[in-house]
Amino acid sequence: MEQSANSRKVWLLVVVASLGYFVDIYDLIIFSIVRVQSFRDIGIADEQMRSEGEFVLNMQMAGLLIGGVIWGIIADKYGRLKVLFGSILLYSLANIYNGFVQDVNTYAWVRFIAGIGLAGELGAGITLVSETMAKGKRGYGTMIVAAVGVLGAILAYYVSEWFDWRTAYFVGGGMGVCLLLLRVGTFESGLFRQQEHTTVAKGNIAMLFAKKERFLRYVYCLCIGLPIWFVVGVLVTQAPEIGKALSAEVPLSAGKGVMFTYLGISLGDVFAGLVAQWLKSRKKAVFVCQVMILLFSIWYLSSTGISETKFLWLAFLMGLGVGYWATFVTIAAEQFGTNLRATVATTAPNFVRGALIPSTLLYGWLVSQFGILHAAIAVTVLLSGIAIFALSKLKESFNKDLDYMEE
Repeated sequence: MEQSANSRKVWLLVVVASLGYFVDIYDLIIFSIVRVQSFRDIGIADEQMRSEGEFVLNMQMAGLLIGGVIWGIIADKYGRLKVLFGSILLYSLANIYNGFVQDVNTYAWVRFIAGIGLAGELGAGITLVSETMAKGKRGYGTMIVAAVGVLGAILAYYVSEWFDWRTAYFVGGGMGVCLLLLRVGTFESGLFRQQEHTTVAKGNIAMLFAKKERFLRYVYCLCIGLPIWFVVGVLVTQAPEIGKALSAEVPLSAGKGVMFTYLGISLGDVFAGLVAQWLKSRKKAVFVCQVMILLFSIWYLSSTGISETKFLWLAFLMGLGVGYWATFVTIAAEQFGTNLRATVATTAPNFVRGALIPSTLLYGWLVSQFGILHAAIAVTVLLSGIAIFALSKLKESFNKDLDYMEE
């Protein structure tokens, strides 16, 4: 009976972490979806849409980068649950306030605060699930968290279609507040409680740079996620421009493409998780995903005269390839001891998101030299090549015992 009760508590934790990531993804991309509608409503001129949009999005990105460090340290020093409560409270209140903004500067600062809150959700959730479930089954838990979470992007698209932009923000904030009530029944990681009163340094980010081997381990963890956001942020988001270069039959819709990509990512998280369980190897699962990214991206970028239907299918298939997001974060969490695990698992996904900036700068320079299609192929191949190399340098962590600390 006690074992059954504990099992129910563990799966409640998985459900709550899944719903938390669902709300996180909704709030993460809602600005990109309602940008034009919201900017017009607050009086932004059409010729300023792109520049002001980049300003607001960069503020949100800055919040994510800063928040990743803050929440990671808090999770390792004071507990994973504190991050799950604190982060969702912060970004939920920020999103509710976002529904009342009247000017672009306030908009940007609110997105910055929301970004700080959004940075903590996935890393703390994956760490808590990984440390709580049996090592042979934890891949299923993290797979469910990511697969459910990514569906938040689809809800965001439909809410923006059904309601105005202010209501879309209120919905995101309201879901977060409701989720706080569900989290009352969750519990702290046993591994964290065991090391809570030790004298070993906890959440000390400087430890990542103190030893060459540890630093390289961290860099390799970051590198395996590099292709993910380039596919979403450039290959799909710039579909209108890429479609024009491909002489597409009709203008390609970035909005539809993003929705189909996220649907693929959701199923891809399940696919990557199941492949990892089947092969007893997360590294092999990520390698399979890298091959899929290369195959479907090059197919897309060489499809002269592409139809809208073919584009949407390829967007879905590229999403399937980059759907190893949860596996990537799980690998990062499993590579480090309990006193640094949440710091790594929380900073890694946010630093990978931030790595889109240098990737797009390189891409922009290559576009000016070789054209948009050749540039996109070159950067995709480069990022996947780096990811595969980094993957080869990491130790397999599938059945790794996580009850240890970094000295």
